[in-house]
Amino acid sequence: MTNFSRILHYLKPFKLQALLHVCFNLLSIVFSVVSLAMVIPFLRLLFDKQPLVQLPPPAFTPSVAWIESAFNYTMTQLIVQNGKSQALLFVCIMVAVIFFFKNLFRYLAMYAMAGMRNGVIKDIRSDAFTKVVALPVGYFTEERKGDVITRLTSDVQEVENSIISMLAVAFTEPLTVLAYFLTMFFISPQLTLFVLLVLPITGVIIGQIGKTLKKKSHQAQGRLGVLMSLIDETISGMRIVKGFNAQNKQKAKFEAENQAFYHLSKSMLHRRDLSSPLSEFMSITVVAVVLYVGGRMVLSQSLQLEAETFIYFIVVFSQIIPPAKAFSTAFYNIQKGLASVERIGKILDAPILVKDPDNPIALTSFDQGIAFEQVYFTYDKQPVLQNINFYLPKGKVLALVGSSGAGKSTLADLLPRFYDVTQGAIKIDNTDIRRFNLESIRSIMGIVTQEPILFNDTVFNNIAYGVNRPVTDEEVIAAAKIANAHSFITQLDNGYHTNIGDRGCKLSGGERQRLTIARAVLKNPPILILDEATSSLDSESEKLVQDAIFKLMQNRTTVVIAHRLSTIQFADEILVLQKGQIVERGTHNSLMQAQGAYKKLVDLQAF
Repeated sequence: MTNFSRILHYLKPFKLQALLHVCFNLLSIVFSVVSLAMVIPFLRLLFDKQPLVQLPPPAFTPSVAWIESAFNYTMTQLIVQNGKSQALLFVCIMVAVIFFFKNLFRYLAMYAMAGMRNGVIKDIRSDAFTKVVALPVGYFTEERKGDVITRLTSDVQEVENSIISMLAVAFTEPLTVLAYFLTMFFISPQLTLFVLLVLPITGVIIGQIGKTLKKKSHQAQGRLGVLMSLIDETISGMRIVKGFNAQNKQKAKFEAENQAFYHLSKSMLHRRDLSSPLSEFMSITVVAVVLYVGGRMVLSQSLQLEAETFIYFIVVFSQIIPPAKAFSTAFYNIQKGLASVERIGKILDAPILVKDPDNPIALTSFDQGIAFEQVYFTYDKQPVLQNINFYLPKGKVLALVGSSGAGKSTLADLLPRFYDVTQGAIKIDNTDIRRFNLESIRSIMGIVTQEPILFNDTVFNNIAYGVNRPVTDEEVIAAAKIANAHSFITQLDNGYHTNIGDRGCKLSGGERQRLTIARAVLKNPPILILDEATSSLDSESEKLVQDAIFKLMQNRTTVVIAHRLSTIQFADEILVLQKGQIVERGTHNSLMQAQGAYKKLVDLQAF
């Protein structure tokens, strides 16, 4: 799908508004042309620059001569019957009325466009956000978060500013130009054809500048994405920035990116600002050429055109300049906006590698167990997991241990289908999980990650986040008590209704982790995934929360990743991973007796 056809796709639901916009604009153009066409001939009759026309016009013919004859006869009758003063008053009132209707229809055209403009942007932003939510986890390891945010905010806004707001101009001005060209053609087909031969030269020049503007705009939005990422990283890591006295280093990085963005933006604005004066200059140049060529033809009488009619032709032609100027400005803005459409399109067109099958099965219960059968996983052509085989019966606890980078978290991420296996199969109750719909798989799982993931919301809403039903205060409080979070929550300013700030920044690391554990407790899932869930807790909190986790794990199937022996020594089976492969497996006691890799990890406490 091309960038412009994508915009047209979003315009389809607003066909009625677009039709009304075009119709109202046509009416506005008609009144504009009529107001211009009637004044000059009337004044010529009124001030005796042309004799009054006493004879009615002949039979109708589609020509300028007939229109002029009919108009002059009508104006003559008005002057003869009412006198010159009354005729002048009548024409002045008519001009005012015509301009009133011209501007009324112009407003109605803009009114019809307003809903279309905002509706298109709403739909683009909604689709882009929906796609972001649907994209696999791996997508966000490749893309800068700041760049994704820029595409959803700045780029979408640029589409509204540069394209949608210019659609009114793009629809209106060509119609206006066409109306004036038709008027010119009726006056003098020869001169109009000459104009049409000269104008394409200006179009070529404007088009070349538009191409460079689109390229510069694309680069500028990319730079803005880098800036957003740098700002996000700096704010998120402010403790480290200040703790390592790296303020000047971050400032230098920011200044370098900001300077690059400045130069690109300046170059882009120079090209855009050139559009209006350039188009006006070239239009006036064309008017001068037509004035010279046409004037010589009138003087030599090689063109059957009276001097007054030629002046009227030039006046009409000069009226093309404002809409042509507006259209060229709109053209430049649209070129600039298409760069943003292209960047948004990269999100909308990004492949969803993890998705529901064509005829998904709903996973309504978990009765037997989980099996990994000859599972291989490759990420970015690098093997991460190789030949993983194990069976986890319902209600049992499986622990994954190994040094950093061994593949523990990746293995756990395959279970809720954050990624799909490259080879082999993962089965729940003897059915490949790729046959289930994603929502039903994840509905039976509770996840607590190493890094507490919280939202800028209240304590209550963060705990209730994973439950898709109304939750009572009693249920949330009970979950918080199990996670040893109730005591510190009640000491907050507004208790469970206290806003915890961005990513829970108002809480300590241990408090944040206990809220994520309370969230898993409230969901009450049959399968738990605990990815170093107690790593952020102090010794006292760890003991209390560990007791709560052990209670939560009773009669539940649990996959545990931990760096602490207390977390995994009571597991039903322990898998020792090295470089993506299972090198040992068994219980804590059997692995300790084997004197192998597991014992070395225990001795080093290097899980």
